[in-house]
Amino acid sequence: MKVGSLARALDDRVGGAGFLNRAMRKAFATHWSFLLGEIALYAFVVVLITGVFLTFFFKPSMEEVVYNGAYVPLKGVTMSEAYASSLEITFEVRGGLLIRQMHHWGTLIFLGGMVAHLLRNFFTGAFRKPRELNWLIGVALFGLVMLNGLFGYSLPDDLLSGAGLRILHGVTVSIPLVGTYLAVFLFGGEFPGGDIVPRLYSLHVLLVPGLLLVLVPLHAVVLTWRQTHTQFRKHGLKERMISGDPFFPVFLGKTTAWLLWVAGTIALLATVFQINPVWLYGPYLPSRVSAGSQPDWYMGFLEGALRLMPPWEFTAFGYTVTLSVLIPALAAPGLLFLGLAVYPFVERWITGDRAVHHLLDRPRDVPTRTGIGIAGIVYYGVLWTSGGNDVIATNFHISLNATTWIFRVAIVVGPVLAYVVTRWICLGLQARDRRLVEHGVETGRIVRGPEGGFTEIERPATEEEKSSVTPPAPHPRPALPQVSNGDVPPPAKHRIREALHRAWDMR
Repeated sequence: MKVGSLARALDDRVGGAGFLNRAMRKAFATHWSFLLGEIALYAFVVVLITGVFLTFFFKPSMEEVVYNGAYVPLKGVTMSEAYASSLEITFEVRGGLLIRQMHHWGTLIFLGGMVAHLLRNFFTGAFRKPRELNWLIGVALFGLVMLNGLFGYSLPDDLLSGAGLRILHGVTVSIPLVGTYLAVFLFGGEFPGGDIVPRLYSLHVLLVPGLLLVLVPLHAVVLTWRQTHTQFRKHGLKERMISGDPFFPVFLGKTTAWLLWVAGTIALLATVFQINPVWLYGPYLPSRVSAGSQPDWYMGFLEGALRLMPPWEFTAFGYTVTLSVLIPALAAPGLLFLGLAVYPFVERWITGDRAVHHLLDRPRDVPTRTGIGIAGIVYYGVLWTSGGNDVIATNFHISLNATTWIFRVAIVVGPVLAYVVTRWICLGLQARDRRLVEHGVETGRIVRGPEGGFTEIERPATEEEKSSVTPPAPHPRPALPQVSNGDVPPPAKHRIREALHRAWDMR
Protein backbone atom coordinates (compact mmCIF):
# COMPACT_ATOMS: atom_id res chain seq x y z
CA MET A 1 0.00 0.00 0.00
CA LYS A 2 2.80 2.37 0.90
CA VAL A 3 4.63 1.53 -2.32
CA GLY A 4 1.51 2.28 -4.37
CA SER A 5 0.97 5.57 -2.56
CA LEU A 6 4.58 6.54 -3.16
CA ALA A 7 4.29 5.68 -6.88
CA ARG A 8 1.11 7.79 -7.22
CA ALA A 9 2.76 10.67 -5.37
CA LEU A 10 5.77 10.59 -7.67
CA ASP A 11 3.55 10.38 -10.76
CA ASP A 12 1.53 13.39 -9.58
CA ARG A 13 4.71 15.44 -9.27
CA VAL A 14 7.01 14.26 -12.06
CA GLY A 15 4.69 12.26 -14.32
CA GLY A 16 5.86 9.28 -16.33
CA ALA A 17 3.22 6.67 -15.53
CA GLY A 18 1.71 6.92 -19.00
CA PHE A 19 5.07 6.53 -20.70
CA LEU A 20 5.97 3.62 -18.42
CA ASN A 21 2.73 1.81 -19.24
CA ARG A 22 3.32 2.23 -22.98
CA ALA A 23 6.95 1.18 -22.61
CA MET A 24 6.01 -2.04 -20.84
CA ARG A 25 3.75 -2.98 -23.76
CA LYS A 26 6.15 -1.96 -26.55
CA ALA A 27 6.66 -4.83 -29.01
CA PHE A 28 10.16 -6.07 -29.81
CA ALA A 29 10.99 -8.18 -32.85
CA THR A 30 12.05 -11.74 -32.07
CA HIS A 31 14.71 -12.33 -34.76
CA TRP A 32 18.09 -13.26 -33.27
CA SER A 33 19.99 -10.59 -35.22
CA PHE A 34 18.32 -7.85 -33.18
CA LEU A 35 20.38 -8.96 -30.17
CA LEU A 36 23.70 -8.11 -31.86
CA GLY A 37 23.54 -4.52 -30.67
CA GLU A 38 22.92 -5.71 -27.13
CA ILE A 39 26.22 -7.59 -27.16
CA ALA A 40 27.92 -4.23 -27.58
CA LEU A 41 25.69 -2.57 -24.97
CA TYR A 42 26.35 -5.15 -22.27
CA ALA A 43 30.05 -5.39 -23.07
CA PHE A 44 30.12 -1.61 -22.53
CA VAL A 45 28.61 -2.14 -19.08
CA VAL A 46 31.36 -4.65 -18.24
CA VAL A 47 34.05 -2.30 -19.55
CA LEU A 48 32.70 0.57 -17.42
CA ILE A 49 32.57 -1.49 -14.22
CA THR A 50 36.02 -3.01 -14.66
CA GLY A 51 37.42 0.37 -15.70
CA VAL A 52 36.23 1.98 -12.48
CA PHE A 53 38.01 -0.76 -10.52
CA LEU A 54 41.27 -0.20 -12.42
CA THR A 55 41.25 3.55 -11.81
CA PHE A 56 41.60 2.89 -8.07
CA PHE A 57 45.09 1.44 -8.57
CA PHE A 58 46.51 2.75 -11.85
CA LYS A 59 48.94 5.70 -11.62
CA PRO A 60 48.97 7.74 -14.86
CA SER A 61 52.46 9.10 -14.46
CA MET A 62 55.63 8.83 -16.53
CA GLU A 63 57.90 9.63 -13.59
CA GLU A 64 60.64 7.05 -13.38
CA VAL A 65 60.80 4.67 -10.42
CA VAL A 66 62.81 1.57 -9.60
CA TYR A 67 60.53 -1.45 -9.49
CA ASN A 68 60.56 -3.46 -6.27
CA GLY A 69 57.28 -5.34 -6.57
CA ALA A 70 56.23 -8.97 -6.66
CA TYR A 71 57.33 -9.77 -10.23
CA VAL A 72 60.91 -10.96 -9.68
CA PRO A 73 62.27 -10.79 -13.28
CA LEU A 74 61.79 -6.99 -13.33
CA LYS A 75 63.01 -6.16 -9.82
CA GLY A 76 65.50 -3.32 -9.82
CA VAL A 77 64.50 -2.19 -13.34
CA THR A 78 63.84 1.51 -13.92
CA MET A 79 60.38 2.11 -15.35
CA SER A 80 57.53 4.61 -15.34
CA GLU A 81 54.99 4.72 -12.53
CA ALA A 82 52.32 3.81 -15.08
CA TYR A 83 54.06 0.55 -15.93
CA ALA A 84 54.89 -0.19 -12.28
CA SER A 85 51.25 0.29 -11.27
CA SER A 86 50.16 -2.00 -14.11
CA LEU A 87 52.42 -4.69 -12.67
CA GLU A 88 51.03 -4.01 -9.21
CA ILE A 89 47.46 -4.46 -10.47
CA THR A 90 48.48 -7.68 -12.20
CA PHE A 91 50.41 -9.39 -9.41
CA GLU A 92 49.53 -7.71 -6.10
CA VAL A 93 45.92 -6.49 -6.25
CA ARG A 94 43.47 -9.28 -5.43
CA GLY A 95 41.64 -10.11 -8.65
CA GLY A 96 43.60 -7.44 -10.50
CA LEU A 97 44.75 -9.66 -13.38
CA LEU A 98 41.22 -10.99 -13.91
CA ILE A 99 39.76 -7.46 -13.97
CA ARG A 100 42.50 -6.23 -16.32
CA GLN A 101 41.82 -9.04 -18.74
CA MET A 102 38.04 -8.62 -18.45
CA HIS A 103 38.49 -4.94 -19.30
CA HIS A 104 40.57 -5.80 -22.35
CA TRP A 105 38.38 -8.66 -23.56
CA GLY A 106 35.28 -6.55 -22.91
CA THR A 107 36.64 -3.81 -25.16
CA LEU A 108 37.32 -6.28 -27.98
CA ILE A 109 33.82 -7.76 -27.70
CA PHE A 110 32.33 -4.26 -27.40
CA LEU A 111 33.85 -3.28 -30.74
CA GLY A 112 33.07 -6.67 -32.29
CA GLY A 113 29.42 -6.32 -31.28
CA MET A 114 29.30 -2.81 -32.72
CA VAL A 115 30.70 -4.01 -36.05
CA ALA A 116 28.21 -6.91 -36.25
CA HIS A 117 25.33 -4.57 -35.35
CA LEU A 118 26.48 -1.98 -37.90
CA LEU A 119 26.74 -4.58 -40.67
CA ARG A 120 23.28 -5.95 -39.88
CA ASN A 121 21.81 -2.46 -40.11
CA PHE A 122 23.67 -1.74 -43.35
CA PHE A 123 22.80 -4.90 -45.25
CA THR A 124 19.11 -4.80 -44.22
CA GLY A 125 18.64 -1.07 -44.89
CA ALA A 126 17.82 -0.23 -41.26
CA PHE A 127 19.56 3.14 -41.69
CA ARG A 128 16.83 4.53 -43.97
CA LYS A 129 14.29 7.15 -43.01
CA PRO A 130 13.50 7.81 -40.16
CA ARG A 131 16.72 6.36 -38.67
CA GLU A 132 19.43 8.42 -40.38
CA LEU A 133 20.24 10.27 -37.13
CA ASN A 134 20.57 7.02 -35.21
CA TRP A 135 22.89 5.69 -37.92
CA LEU A 136 25.13 8.76 -37.65
CA ILE A 137 25.25 8.39 -33.87
CA GLY A 138 26.22 4.74 -34.30
CA VAL A 139 29.07 5.65 -36.67
CA ALA A 140 30.28 8.29 -34.19
CA LEU A 141 30.14 5.73 -31.39
CA PHE A 142 32.19 3.29 -33.45
CA GLY A 143 34.89 5.91 -34.00
CA LEU A 144 34.92 7.03 -30.36
CA VAL A 145 35.20 3.49 -29.01
CA MET A 146 37.99 2.66 -31.44
CA LEU A 147 39.86 5.80 -30.43
CA ASN A 148 39.33 5.16 -26.73
CA GLY A 149 40.55 1.61 -27.16
CA LEU A 150 43.79 3.01 -28.60
CA PHE A 151 44.11 5.39 -25.63
CA GLY A 152 43.57 2.63 -23.08
CA TYR A 153 45.90 0.25 -24.90
CA SER A 154 48.67 2.87 -24.65
CA LEU A 155 48.37 3.59 -20.91
CA PRO A 156 50.52 0.76 -19.40
CA ASP A 157 53.65 2.22 -21.05
CA ASP A 158 55.02 -1.21 -21.89
CA LEU A 159 57.19 -2.01 -24.90
CA LEU A 160 54.23 -2.99 -27.11
CA SER A 161 52.08 0.06 -26.34
CA GLY A 162 55.16 2.29 -26.66
CA ALA A 163 55.58 1.08 -30.25
CA GLY A 164 52.01 2.24 -30.91
CA LEU A 165 52.73 5.62 -29.35
CA ARG A 166 55.79 5.93 -31.56
CA ILE A 167 53.53 5.51 -34.60
CA LEU A 168 51.08 8.06 -33.14
CA HIS A 169 53.95 10.51 -32.71
CA GLY A 170 55.12 9.96 -36.29
CA VAL A 171 51.60 10.52 -37.65
CA THR A 172 51.21 13.71 -35.60
CA VAL A 173 54.57 15.12 -36.70
CA SER A 174 53.74 14.42 -40.37
CA ILE A 175 50.76 16.83 -40.35
CA PRO A 176 51.82 19.85 -42.43
CA LEU A 177 52.46 23.19 -40.70
CA VAL A 178 51.15 22.27 -37.24
CA GLY A 179 52.42 18.71 -36.77
CA THR A 180 55.48 19.46 -34.67
CA TYR A 181 53.54 21.85 -32.42
CA LEU A 182 50.80 19.28 -31.89
CA ALA A 183 53.36 16.59 -31.07
CA VAL A 184 55.11 18.77 -28.50
CA PHE A 185 51.76 19.70 -26.92
CA LEU A 186 50.51 16.11 -26.83
CA PHE A 187 53.70 14.43 -25.65
CA GLY A 188 55.06 17.28 -23.53
CA GLY A 189 58.35 17.59 -25.39
CA GLU A 190 60.56 15.39 -27.52
CA PHE A 191 59.37 11.80 -27.82
CA PRO A 192 58.51 10.06 -25.58
CA GLY A 193 57.94 13.21 -23.51
CA GLY A 194 56.49 13.20 -20.04
CA ASP A 195 52.82 14.06 -20.52
CA ILE A 196 51.38 11.60 -23.02
CA VAL A 197 50.22 8.98 -20.49
CA PRO A 198 48.44 11.40 -18.10
CA ARG A 199 46.81 13.17 -21.03
CA LEU A 200 45.62 9.95 -22.63
CA TYR A 201 44.38 8.85 -19.21
CA SER A 202 42.20 11.97 -18.90
CA LEU A 203 40.76 11.34 -22.35
CA HIS A 204 40.32 7.63 -21.68
CA VAL A 205 38.50 7.84 -18.34
CA LEU A 206 36.77 11.25 -18.53
CA LEU A 207 36.13 12.81 -21.92
CA VAL A 208 35.39 9.82 -24.17
CA PRO A 209 33.41 7.83 -21.56
CA GLY A 210 31.38 10.97 -20.86
CA LEU A 211 30.50 11.24 -24.55
CA LEU A 212 29.69 7.53 -24.67
CA LEU A 213 27.41 7.79 -21.64
CA VAL A 214 25.44 10.44 -23.55
CA LEU A 215 25.42 8.85 -27.00
CA VAL A 216 24.90 5.19 -26.05
CA PRO A 217 21.57 5.77 -24.23
CA LEU A 218 20.50 8.16 -26.99
CA HIS A 219 21.30 5.57 -29.65
CA ALA A 220 20.10 2.45 -27.86
CA VAL A 221 17.20 3.69 -25.77
CA VAL A 222 15.80 7.14 -26.49
CA LEU A 223 15.62 7.09 -30.30
CA THR A 224 14.87 3.36 -30.41
CA TRP A 225 11.97 3.70 -28.00
CA ARG A 226 10.62 6.74 -29.80
CA GLN A 227 10.62 4.98 -33.17
CA THR A 228 8.88 1.90 -34.50
CA HIS A 229 11.10 -1.16 -34.42
CA THR A 230 12.33 -2.58 -37.69
CA GLN A 231 11.46 -6.16 -38.64
CA PHE A 232 11.87 -8.54 -41.54
CA ARG A 233 9.16 -8.92 -44.15
CA LYS A 234 6.60 -11.67 -43.78
CA HIS A 235 3.03 -12.33 -44.76
CA GLY A 236 0.54 -9.84 -43.33
CA LEU A 237 3.08 -7.31 -42.05
CA LYS A 238 2.95 -3.67 -43.11
CA GLU A 239 5.25 -0.72 -42.52
CA ARG A 240 3.29 0.52 -39.51
CA MET A 241 2.49 -2.92 -38.08
CA ILE A 242 4.70 -4.48 -35.39
CA SER A 243 4.88 -8.19 -34.66
CA GLY A 244 6.85 -9.28 -31.60
CA ASP A 245 6.97 -9.82 -27.86
CA PRO A 246 6.13 -7.12 -25.29
CA PHE A 247 8.99 -5.54 -23.36
CA PHE A 248 7.62 -6.82 -20.07
CA PRO A 249 7.94 -9.60 -19.19
CA VAL A 250 9.17 -11.41 -22.34
CA PHE A 251 11.84 -9.12 -23.76
CA LEU A 252 13.02 -8.05 -20.30
CA GLY A 253 13.66 -11.70 -19.45
CA LYS A 254 15.51 -12.26 -22.71
CA THR A 255 17.70 -9.22 -22.41
CA THR A 256 18.56 -9.95 -18.76
CA ALA A 257 19.67 -13.46 -19.73
CA TRP A 258 21.67 -11.97 -22.59
CA LEU A 259 23.40 -9.57 -20.17
CA LEU A 260 24.43 -12.51 -18.00
CA TRP A 261 25.65 -14.48 -21.02
CA VAL A 262 27.78 -11.59 -22.29
CA ALA A 263 29.27 -10.89 -18.85
CA GLY A 264 29.88 -14.59 -18.28
CA THR A 265 31.56 -15.02 -21.67
CA ILE A 266 33.88 -12.07 -21.00
CA ALA A 267 34.74 -13.46 -17.55
CA LEU A 268 35.42 -16.90 -19.06
CA LEU A 269 37.69 -15.47 -21.75
CA ALA A 270 39.56 -13.41 -19.15
CA THR A 271 40.01 -16.49 -16.96
CA VAL A 272 41.15 -18.96 -19.61
CA PHE A 273 42.82 -16.92 -22.37
CA GLN A 274 45.73 -14.61 -21.59
CA ILE A 275 45.71 -11.22 -23.26
CA ASN A 276 48.18 -8.33 -23.27
CA PRO A 277 50.76 -9.79 -20.84
CA VAL A 278 52.58 -6.50 -20.23
CA TRP A 279 55.02 -8.12 -17.80
CA LEU A 280 56.52 -10.12 -20.68
CA TYR A 281 57.14 -7.05 -22.82
CA GLY A 282 58.99 -4.96 -20.27
CA PRO A 283 58.96 -1.16 -19.89
CA TYR A 284 59.09 1.00 -22.98
CA LEU A 285 62.44 2.41 -24.04
CA PRO A 286 62.77 4.40 -27.31
CA SER A 287 65.93 2.44 -28.15
CA ARG A 288 64.11 -0.92 -28.13
CA VAL A 289 61.89 -2.42 -30.81
CA SER A 290 59.95 -5.67 -30.34
CA ALA A 291 59.62 -7.98 -33.34
CA GLY A 292 56.15 -8.98 -34.53
CA SER A 293 54.35 -6.15 -32.73
CA GLN A 294 50.63 -6.27 -33.53
CA PRO A 295 47.87 -3.93 -32.33
CA ASP A 296 44.40 -5.07 -31.28
CA TRP A 297 42.24 -6.21 -34.18
CA TYR A 298 40.26 -2.99 -34.50
CA MET A 299 43.44 -0.94 -35.15
CA GLY A 300 44.97 -3.50 -37.49
CA PHE A 301 43.67 -1.82 -40.64
CA LEU A 302 45.62 1.37 -39.85
CA GLU A 303 48.77 -0.65 -39.28
CA GLY A 304 48.20 -2.36 -42.61
CA ALA A 305 47.65 0.93 -44.42
CA LEU A 306 50.98 2.22 -43.09
CA ARG A 307 52.78 -0.92 -44.25
CA LEU A 308 51.28 -0.90 -47.74
CA MET A 309 51.83 2.75 -48.58
CA PRO A 310 54.84 3.43 -50.86
CA PRO A 311 57.46 5.88 -49.53
CA TRP A 312 56.02 8.95 -51.20
CA GLU A 313 56.77 12.52 -50.14
CA PHE A 314 57.29 15.93 -51.67
CA THR A 315 58.56 19.34 -50.59
CA ALA A 316 56.55 22.54 -51.00
CA PHE A 317 57.45 26.02 -49.69
CA GLY A 318 60.18 24.53 -47.57
CA TYR A 319 57.92 21.95 -45.92
CA THR A 320 58.19 18.21 -46.48
CA VAL A 321 54.83 16.48 -46.83
CA THR A 322 55.14 12.77 -46.05
CA LEU A 323 52.34 11.10 -47.97
CA SER A 324 53.49 7.66 -46.86
CA VAL A 325 52.21 8.53 -43.38
CA LEU A 326 49.47 11.07 -44.05
CA ILE A 327 47.49 8.98 -46.52
CA PRO A 328 47.33 5.80 -44.38
CA ALA A 329 46.68 7.73 -41.17
CA LEU A 330 44.03 10.07 -42.57
CA ALA A 331 42.71 8.66 -45.85
CA ALA A 332 42.20 5.04 -44.74
CA PRO A 333 40.04 5.81 -41.67
CA GLY A 334 38.55 8.84 -43.41
CA LEU A 335 37.32 6.72 -46.30
CA LEU A 336 35.86 4.19 -43.86
CA PHE A 337 34.03 6.57 -41.52
CA LEU A 338 33.07 9.23 -44.08
CA GLY A 339 31.72 6.52 -46.37
CA LEU A 340 29.62 5.06 -43.56
CA ALA A 341 28.31 8.48 -42.51
CA VAL A 342 27.21 9.72 -45.93
CA TYR A 343 26.00 6.43 -47.35
CA PRO A 344 22.31 6.72 -46.30
CA PHE A 345 22.07 10.10 -47.99
CA VAL A 346 23.87 8.94 -51.15
CA GLU A 347 21.53 5.96 -51.47
CA ARG A 348 18.50 8.19 -50.96
CA TRP A 349 19.76 10.59 -53.64
CA ILE A 350 20.34 7.78 -56.14
CA THR A 351 17.07 5.93 -55.55
CA GLY A 352 14.86 8.94 -54.86
CA ASP A 353 13.39 6.91 -51.98
CA ARG A 354 12.14 9.30 -49.28
CA ALA A 355 9.52 6.99 -47.77
CA VAL A 356 9.48 5.84 -44.16
CA HIS A 357 10.77 2.27 -43.78
CA HIS A 358 10.17 -0.09 -40.89
CA LEU A 359 10.36 -3.31 -42.90
CA LEU A 360 13.88 -4.52 -43.62
CA ASP A 361 15.38 -5.64 -46.91
CA ARG A 362 16.94 -9.01 -47.52
CA PRO A 363 20.52 -8.42 -48.74
CA ARG A 364 19.84 -10.33 -51.98
CA ASP A 365 16.98 -7.96 -52.84
CA VAL A 366 19.35 -4.95 -52.97
CA PRO A 367 22.36 -6.36 -54.83
CA THR A 368 24.10 -3.02 -55.33
CA ARG A 369 24.06 -2.14 -51.63
CA THR A 370 25.11 -5.66 -50.69
CA GLY A 371 27.96 -5.56 -53.19
CA ILE A 372 29.16 -2.23 -51.81
CA GLY A 373 29.04 -3.63 -48.28
CA ILE A 374 31.05 -6.74 -49.15
CA ALA A 375 33.54 -4.58 -51.04
CA GLY A 376 33.97 -2.49 -47.90
CA ILE A 377 34.53 -5.61 -45.81
CA VAL A 378 37.18 -6.82 -48.25
CA TYR A 379 38.84 -3.37 -48.21
CA TYR A 380 38.99 -3.47 -44.42
CA GLY A 381 40.05 -7.13 -44.40
CA VAL A 382 42.96 -6.64 -46.81
CA LEU A 383 44.27 -3.72 -44.75
CA TRP A 384 43.83 -5.69 -41.54
CA THR A 385 45.65 -8.74 -42.92
CA SER A 386 48.48 -6.65 -44.36
CA GLY A 387 49.12 -5.31 -40.86
CA GLY A 388 50.77 -8.67 -40.20
CA ASN A 389 52.72 -8.93 -43.44
CA ASP A 390 55.95 -9.58 -41.54
CA VAL A 391 54.38 -12.43 -39.59
CA ILE A 392 52.90 -13.89 -42.78
CA ALA A 393 56.23 -13.64 -44.60
CA THR A 394 58.09 -15.31 -41.72
CA ASN A 395 55.67 -18.18 -41.17
CA PHE A 396 55.03 -18.95 -44.84
CA HIS A 397 58.62 -18.29 -45.96
CA ILE A 398 57.62 -15.62 -48.48
CA SER A 399 59.59 -12.52 -49.33
CA LEU A 400 58.38 -9.53 -47.32
CA ASN A 401 58.46 -7.35 -50.44
CA ALA A 402 56.44 -9.92 -52.37
CA THR A 403 53.89 -10.07 -49.56
CA THR A 404 53.60 -6.29 -49.54
CA TRP A 405 53.04 -6.13 -53.31
CA ILE A 406 50.44 -8.89 -53.16
CA PHE A 407 48.47 -6.83 -50.66
CA ARG A 408 48.95 -3.64 -52.70
CA VAL A 409 47.32 -5.33 -55.67
CA ALA A 410 44.63 -6.89 -53.48
CA ILE A 411 43.59 -3.56 -51.95
CA VAL A 412 42.72 -2.31 -55.47
CA VAL A 413 41.43 -5.47 -57.13
CA GLY A 414 39.84 -7.17 -54.10
CA PRO A 415 36.96 -4.75 -53.42
CA VAL A 416 36.06 -4.51 -57.12
CA LEU A 417 36.05 -8.27 -57.54
CA ALA A 418 34.06 -8.68 -54.32
CA TYR A 419 31.43 -6.21 -55.57
CA VAL A 420 31.02 -7.97 -58.93
CA VAL A 421 30.84 -11.48 -57.47
CA THR A 422 28.45 -10.46 -54.68
CA ARG A 423 26.11 -8.71 -57.07
CA TRP A 424 26.15 -11.76 -59.35
CA ILE A 425 25.30 -14.05 -56.42
CA CYS A 426 22.44 -11.78 -55.31
CA LEU A 427 20.93 -11.75 -58.79
CA GLY A 428 21.20 -15.53 -58.92
CA LEU A 429 19.41 -15.84 -55.58
CA GLN A 430 16.68 -13.51 -56.84
CA ALA A 431 16.19 -15.72 -59.90
CA ARG A 432 15.87 -18.74 -57.62
CA ASP A 433 13.21 -16.96 -55.54
CA ARG A 434 11.26 -16.02 -58.68
CA ARG A 435 11.31 -19.64 -59.75
CA LEU A 436 9.93 -20.67 -56.35
CA VAL A 437 7.04 -18.21 -56.71
CA GLU A 438 6.29 -19.18 -60.31
CA HIS A 439 6.80 -22.96 -60.21
CA GLY A 440 6.37 -23.91 -56.57
CA VAL A 441 8.44 -25.50 -53.81
CA GLU A 442 10.50 -28.63 -54.29
CA THR A 443 9.10 -31.50 -52.22
CA GLY A 444 11.90 -34.04 -52.64
CA ARG A 445 9.48 -36.59 -54.11
CA ILE A 446 10.71 -38.13 -57.36
CA VAL A 447 8.30 -39.88 -59.73
CA ARG A 448 8.90 -41.84 -62.90
CA GLY A 449 6.82 -40.98 -65.92
CA PRO A 450 5.36 -43.34 -68.55
CA GLU A 451 8.32 -42.61 -70.84
CA GLY A 452 10.79 -43.67 -68.12
CA GLY A 453 11.99 -40.16 -67.17
CA PHE A 454 12.19 -38.91 -63.59
CA THR A 455 10.69 -35.63 -62.37
CA GLU A 456 10.32 -34.01 -58.99
CA ILE A 457 6.92 -33.17 -57.58
CA GLU A 458 6.52 -29.50 -56.70
CA ARG A 459 3.77 -27.99 -54.62
CA PRO A 460 2.46 -24.42 -54.96
CA ALA A 461 4.10 -21.93 -52.62
CA THR A 462 1.94 -20.62 -49.78
CA GLU A 463 1.19 -16.93 -49.47
CA GLU A 464 3.54 -16.72 -46.49
CA GLU A 465 6.36 -18.33 -48.48
CA LYS A 466 5.73 -16.02 -51.40
CA SER A 467 5.69 -12.88 -49.26
CA SER A 468 8.99 -13.79 -47.57
CA VAL A 469 10.85 -14.14 -50.89
CA THR A 470 9.12 -11.43 -52.93
CA PRO A 471 11.29 -8.29 -53.06
CA PRO A 472 9.76 -4.83 -52.65
CA ALA A 473 8.75 -2.94 -55.75
CA PRO A 474 11.55 -1.10 -57.58
CA HIS A 475 12.04 2.53 -56.71
CA PRO A 476 10.26 5.02 -59.00
CA ARG A 477 12.50 6.82 -61.42
CA PRO A 478 13.78 10.13 -59.98
CA ALA A 479 12.14 13.10 -61.66
CA LEU A 480 14.49 14.98 -64.00
CA PRO A 481 14.19 18.76 -64.33
CA GLN A 482 12.03 19.98 -67.20
CA VAL A 483 13.69 22.06 -69.92
CA SER A 484 11.96 24.47 -72.25
CA ASN A 485 13.86 23.32 -75.35
CA GLY A 486 13.55 19.61 -76.03
CA ASP A 487 16.95 19.57 -77.76
CA VAL A 488 18.77 20.63 -74.57
CA PRO A 489 19.78 17.61 -72.47
CA PRO A 490 19.34 17.72 -68.68
CA PRO A 491 22.37 18.74 -66.61
CA ALA A 492 25.15 16.21 -66.22
CA LYS A 493 24.46 15.54 -62.53
CA HIS A 494 20.87 14.53 -63.36
CA ARG A 495 22.00 12.23 -66.16
CA ILE A 496 24.49 10.63 -63.77
CA ARG A 497 21.77 10.21 -61.18
CA GLU A 498 19.45 8.54 -63.67
CA ALA A 499 22.20 6.17 -64.82
CA LEU A 500 23.01 5.27 -61.21
CA HIS A 501 19.32 4.70 -60.51
CA ARG A 502 18.99 2.31 -63.46
CA ALA A 503 22.05 0.37 -62.30
CA TRP A 504 20.78 0.32 -58.73
CA ASP A 505 17.44 -1.29 -59.51
CA MET A 506 18.82 -3.76 -62.06
CA ARG A 507 17.29 -7.12 -61.12
